[in-house]
Amino acid sequence: MKLTISLAQIDIAYGNPDENFAKIEPLVKQAAAAGADVVVFPEMWNTGYDLSRFDKIADENGERTRQLLSELAKKYQLIVHGGSVAIKHDGAFYNTTYIFGRDGKLLTQYEKVHLFGLMHEDEFLAAGHEEDHFQIKGVDATSVICYDIRFPEWLRTLSLDNSRIIFVPAEWPTSRIPQWRRLLAARAIENQSFVVAVNRVGSDPDNPFGGHSGVYNPMGDEILTLGDQPQLKTITIDTTETDEVRGFMPVFEDRRPELYR
Repeated sequence: MKLTISLAQIDIAYGNPDENFAKIEPLVKQAAAAGADVVVFPEMWNTGYDLSRFDKIADENGERTRQLLSELAKKYQLIVHGGSVAIKHDGAFYNTTYIFGRDGKLLTQYEKVHLFGLMHEDEFLAAGHEEDHFQIKGVDATSVICYDIRFPEWLRTLSLDNSRIIFVPAEWPTSRIPQWRRLLAARAIENQSFVVAVNRVGSDPDNPFGGHSGVYNPMGDEILTLGDQPQLKTITIDTTETDEVRGFMPVFEDRRPELYR
């Protein structure tokens, strides 16, 4: 199956949801004009890492985000992978992904499982506990968030459900962009999947963010990479490549999970 995917690499206004929400529709419109089946945004695009102000700026129950993404998916007739946003739910804060189908209905949501201590997520956010799976034109996919890619056992768990694409929204600092690219390639190789990763650009008071959003094929080749400036890029992939790679080297069949811990 051929799928056309737009990567929306944006700068994020620190702690300013109104400014950030205003950026979304023009990019969805641009992706639709490019013929995209899905458009993907980066991590925590509604607030950035203004963690200490989440009580004031996090999206209450994700309502504003869900309403906007649902309307845009239906209006422009494509899947909107909402990267992730900061939400407040039952007195706790979560780093949450929402993905909406062409009909405006929620396909899945995911709360970031691994919280990143270096950016103090563990001090402010509650961790997720659930997998997420969805389909794009019948192709199975899954999604994680940023720091999750440092845990190959988690991505393997998600990939065992026949996933062909792993989506990775992120806020990955410039200083660790070389590791970002190597980790994404490794996750693609070991899971014999496409990896679609969208990082932010710009900076907040603590870090510059290096972009280099990209798409990796099941052999780990970087078939699309963006630079370090705001931009939207579109690529068409053929997911039958995953079947070819898995048929040639049946890694999933050769696993010995009884030995793993």
